Amino acid sequence: MTTLFDACRFGDITTASRIVMAPLTRDRAGPGQVPTQMMATYYTQRASAGLIITEATQISPEGQGYLDTPGIYSPAQVAGWRRVTDAVHAAGGKIVIQLWHVGRISHVSLLPNGQPPVSSTARRAAGKTFTAAGFEDVSAPRALRLDEMPRVVADYRHAARCAIDAGFDGVEVHGANGYLLEQFLRDSINDRTDAYGGPKENRARLLLEVMNAIAAEIGAGRMGLRLSPVTPANDAQQDSDAQGLYNHVVEQLAPLKLAFVHVVEGATGGARDVAPFDYAALRSRFKHRNGHGGWMVNNGYTRQMALDVVASGEADLVAFGKPFISNPDLVRRLQEDAPLAALNPKTLYGGGAEGYIDYPALGATPA
Repeated sequence: MTTLFDACRFGDITTASRIVMAPLTRDRAGPGQVPTQMMATYYTQRASAGLIITEATQISPEGQGYLDTPGIYSPAQVAGWRRVTDAVHAAGGKIVIQLWHVGRISHVSLLPNGQPPVSSTARRAAGKTFTAAGFEDVSAPRALRLDEMPRVVADYRHAARCAIDAGFDGVEVHGANGYLLEQFLRDSINDRTDAYGGPKENRARLLLEVMNAIAAEIGAGRMGLRLSPVTPANDAQQDSDAQGLYNHVVEQLAPLKLAFVHVVEGATGGARDVAPFDYAALRSRFKHRNGHGGWMVNNGYTRQMALDVVASGEADLVAFGKPFISNPDLVRRLQEDAPLAALNPKTLYGGGAEGYIDYPALGATPA
């Protein structure tokens, strides 16, 4: 019987266990959105994860939506991330980067020349973002023009190449949580009437173009995709046919032979039963046509739930988010069924070492 602690291989990515560190925004990048040495320490402390997925990382200046989040498009950012990947690999870990464009979840103060955010729509989201002034309402976006779509796809492709140059084992495309790609996917947000709006085939077009472009650049065996079919995060209201939409996306992507699909079950960081959805039906569409790809699940998994879902074959990998913040040795704690340390919510976003690299491992003295 397969267990949570078994080594595995999906696509071109091998892992020491099936425990994944989920992407976690921490807002601690340096000037120029360059990863810092402190970030290298943070990820290296967590290198015992079977696989680390980094915090969401913008693919271009236009893709930024929060203060001090890192990028992966400039030479300085590539060099900064290389320090991170070298340190994680030296500690025996595997690490992929999450490629991110926030779309309308941004603020003019964060964008080049104070330009408005871009999206599938010109409608402003009901939400806030983290700026130099604190939490502020997001700015009104403008809808991307048809002639801009190739540039957006090219930005994703360039970021993927930069990620490989920075030493990452692969990339995860962020298609979840109400950010740009999901702003195109859901008919509750996408109000376009052109080739990227209307029926689900059109709304999925940008995501599929992005995935195919990255696969052509770095190989699908080093790629994953994160989806959140029913999360209401960032004012992403429910699609009129979420099951049909996400079934279509997975069916279209399965022949690519991705390394993994990473699914947020329910509301990101919240209720797992926020809306009805058949995740098993989604998984079957992926596994039937991509037998080598991993099915990764996420959101509120306890140790027992994770053990059970892998043992039953309902998932291949389980991603843990917040527990990895305050438990850098989470894999060991899960193996030994040891207590988990609580996190300090006041130090989640921004700041320095406190609440970032000072959480102790089991048996260690707190910093």
